[in-house]
Amino acid sequence: MKKHKIKNQTIINIGAGGVVLWPAVLPLAVKGQGKFTTPYSFTTIAGKAIVEGSGDGMGSATRFAIPSGAAVDSAGNVYVADDRNCTIRKLTLVGTNWVVTTLVGLGGVDASGIPLHTGSADGTNSTARFSYPDGVAVDSAGNVYVADQVSQTIRKVTPVGTNWVVTTLAGRADTSGSADGTGSAARFNLPTGVALDSEDNVYVADWNNNTIRKGSPALVITSPAATFGSNGRQFGFDLAGPAGKVVVVEASTDLVSWLPLWTNTLTDALHFTNPESGVDSHPFCRIRTP
Repeated sequence: MKKHKIKNQTIINIGAGGVVLWPAVLPLAVKGQGKFTTPYSFTTIAGKAIVEGSGDGMGSATRFAIPSGAAVDSAGNVYVADDRNCTIRKLTLVGTNWVVTTLVGLGGVDASGIPLHTGSADGTNSTARFSYPDGVAVDSAGNVYVADQVSQTIRKVTPVGTNWVVTTLAGRADTSGSADGTGSAARFNLPTGVALDSEDNVYVADWNNNTIRKGSPALVITSPAATFGSNGRQFGFDLAGPAGKVVVVEASTDLVSWLPLWTNTLTDALHFTNPESGVDSHPFCRIRTP
């Protein structure tokens, strides 16, 4: 047994089992070294230690199977990626108790701990399928974003009335890779973590690619067919996208040189009309964000 002196403490080395500090009780602050951060007291609000399962319910009556990610919305509800159950769960505080419900996916594992209901299908409530969801995030509108690890996709869970609808934002199910792109053209390799910023950009920890990925809400042309394009030699369309995003419409005659025609900031939907009314000198238009 060896003893080593440090400021105000003696460390007794007891081998591979660890170390003991003497005096046994550490002071709240060691002179000249600042103060410790405020300690946290942890309590279990749902589930039971070591006991695996998929049952909804209240407090310790509920069951999880390798919960891997959690996020909190502005109302204090907690969302959990229940990895081995392949479900997304919600914890709601009712009085002093936490009530757990399964939003989407279908839980359950066999005797070997293998999920019974994996998959990648979009859908509503229990008809949707996940494959070891790992990370979750929630935006200000209550939409939940999921890093669906083994499906190699990023999913979105949207509240619609009393239902929850799952769609795939990016990636292609069961197809790994590292390609950037839009929607199903993008590729991931075991995405594990997901986060959002104030503009609803999505950030993904792409575990097996050793990269951090960013996804931005796309601009969408929403014009019905009858009003899109040239009308009386005047080109125009309706545009939707995330509020606050600046958009620029540019025109070109050769797809090489581009002339800015119009700049505006999205609030909800915008209508663009070519200011060069009745002039066909710029047959090509594109939309970009600076």
